[in-house]
This record gives sequence, structure tokens and C-alpha cells, in this order.
Amino acid sequence: MRKEFTEALGKAEQEKDLTIKEMVILLGASGQEEESLFQVADKIRQKYVGDEVHIRGLVEFSNFCAKNCDYCGLRRGNREAHRYRMNPEDIVVVAKGIAAEGMGTIVLQSGEDPWYTAEIMAQIIREIKKETDLAVTLSVGERPEGDYALWKEAGADRYLLKQETVCEEIFAKIHPDDSLKERIECIRTLRKLGYQIGSGFMIGLPGQSLETIAQDIFFLKEEEIEMAGIGPFIPHQQTPLAYSEPGSLDLTLKAVAVTRLVTKDTLLPSTTATETLAPGQGQRKSLQAGANVIMINMTPSIYRKDYQIYPGKVSIQWDNVKNLIASLGRKIGQGAGHSFRRREGGGR
Repeated sequence: MRKEFTEALGKAEQEKDLTIKEMVILLGASGQEEESLFQVADKIRQKYVGDEVHIRGLVEFSNFCAKNCDYCGLRRGNREAHRYRMNPEDIVVVAKGIAAEGMGTIVLQSGEDPWYTAEIMAQIIREIKKETDLAVTLSVGERPEGDYALWKEAGADRYLLKQETVCEEIFAKIHPDDSLKERIECIRTLRKLGYQIGSGFMIGLPGQSLETIAQDIFFLKEEEIEMAGIGPFIPHQQTPLAYSEPGSLDLTLKAVAVTRLVTKDTLLPSTTATETLAPGQGQRKSLQAGANVIMINMTPSIYRKDYQIYPGKVSIQWDNVKNLIASLGRKIGQGAGHSFRRREGGGR
């Protein structure tokens, strides 16, 4: 192993802050270095967040989107997408099913769909809170502060708004009608309002480098992000990036591991995209590299096939998740699985 690698990994194992340069060195791990990186990340994971794997029930309730992001199959310019919206009453029914399965969190995700006004979303949240004990995570994009405040008052616990990349040049290319500055301002507004904050980024975006990935990880630490989704970019055939190369599973796993080393107690999903790239292996490897969350898609099957941010998304079965977690000597998390920083004592 390279001397600079062992020095950087040793520093991480001693729980010292890493520089961008040291993160880049770790992200460039190969061969035996990779195994060592994953082992140390798994050790830090066990120390700070334990052996529980927290399960989230995901509901993709609308695939309408006002935005035109170059990588996303939901983009408004995709005329081939078969659009749908779930009725608020049906969303609440699915929430009850998620609670009945023993999951502690519902993730309400959609494109940026203005049909769901602030009040409609607030009423959905109120009904879910009235009918279940679920924690509610929202992932519905950039909205005015007043909307975020209303939803927090209605009972929302968390908000997921990925930065995708903190490289302004790359962000501008893939988000033709968005601003990185405004995205970050939204994240900070959500924190001010008391949400548990989720963000994250993709691996394999055109123009990305190990240094830009390291900067994304640094952003997660600096902004005190409590949940971070890191997954490979998978091109969609009905987008401007249709012929781009997909992201690397190997580099995604290394990014998860380095994020664990840098952020310590962040909730890190083993993303569906990793399983899509490597069925039967992606999520297992992510959990072994420092991840501690799995999202199970509970969207009704009549809609599920049409929510295509990327194509070919696998459908992960609850029983298979239980078996995977048991096979790794881990256990299913109990309760809502809130941020470790919001729990009494601030973590483990």
C-alpha cells in the first residue's frame, strides 16, 4: 500500500479531521488499499452508529416535475414519460401499510410538482401523523421558506435535498434551471426551521473528479448534514446524458467509506442504485463499506414502473432485506431511526 494512503487512513482511524488532499488519496484506493479502507470505515460505523440498519418506506407519489435536469428521466422535457399523481388519501393508505410492516419512517418523494400545494402536502403530513407513529421525511425539491415552515408545523421530521455536486460548473451543466447557491440556501433554511437534513451526491457525473467528490464530502461535514445519499449516476435514455458512461460502483463504495470516516455518525443509505448496478451485491457491499440505512420502495406497483429517474431500477423485497441484514450479523433498527445527533447524548 502507498505510504500516503496508510498515513491518511491511519489519521482517519484515529478520528482526526482529513484534508481534501487526504480524502482524494483515500478515494484513489485500489486492491488491498480498498479492503483496508472498507474495514476502517466499517469499524467507525460500528462505533458511532452501531449495528442497526434503519429501514425507510419510500413512496414516490408523483413523477411530474417542473424542472429539466439533464440526468433525470422525470425532467419536464421528457415527452415519453407516462405521468401520474397519487391522491392524498391513497398516500395515507400506503403510510398505514408501511407502519404495519414495522418500518419507522416514510419517505415522501416526488418530482417538483406544483399540483401538491403547501396546504395539500401539510394535510397529507397531518393525516400520516394522526394515523401512524411514522417519522416523515420529505423529498419534494426546492420550495419557499413558508412551505417548509408549514410542513414542519404539520409534523414533518426530515427533509432530503441533494446537492448532487458542489462543483458550480458541473451543477450548472446538469441543472439548466437551478442555482447551486439557491440549493444550498434551501438546505440552510431547512436547518434553521429544525428539520433533520439529508443531502448527497452522485458518482460519475460528466466532468467529476476525485477532488470534486472530496469537496462534496467536505460539504456534508461543513453543513452538518445528518443523512447523505451517495449513489452512482445511471444514464437515462430520454435525457441529454443518455450516452454518458454510468458511475462506478467501486468508486461509489469508496465515497461511502470516506464519508463515514469524515462525518462519523451520518445516516448513510445503501442506495437502490448500487443494487441496480450490481444485483445481489451492491447493497451488501455498501453496508460493509459504512452504510446503515436501506430504503424499500412501497409505491403501489401500478405507479412504480413510471418513476424513472434512471432506468432499470431494481425492486428490493422486504424479506430479502431482512435476510441480508441478518447475514451480515447486523440487526434491523427499531423505532424512527432519527439522526444520532438529535438523540440524547448526541450519539454513541
